[in-house]
Amino acid sequence: MFKRFATAVAVLLFVVGLVVAGQGKEGEWTGWITDTHCGAEGANAKHAGCAKKCVEGMGAKYALYTPSNKKVYTLEPQDRASGHAGHYVKVKGTVDGETIKVASIEMIPEPKGN
Repeated sequence: MFKRFATAVAVLLFVVGLVVAGQGKEGEWTGWITDTHCGAEGANAKHAGCAKKCVEGMGAKYALYTPSNKKVYTLEPQDRASGHAGHYVKVKGTVDGETIKVASIEMIPEPKGN
């Protein structure tokens, strides 16, 4: 009986570990709202119009370029980012691979020297 119980507990712990691992990591990131077509090249205020065109007409998605680690993250849901193309922002949410599931987006001042 103890062997069955121990096996059941081990299986349960394994399943819980898989569920927790698949949930992503909460955090906050700062950077530019760009699009997946232009990525880092579109990480500036002048790129807002181009980002909108790429998303609306070329199948790109809104994304966050983070200068600190030079990564481009796709943002979901897209409607949270649509009004921020070309803005320097702080995004709070959960990262899962190369996608951030957005909880909030807030415009912030661009750091000096950029």
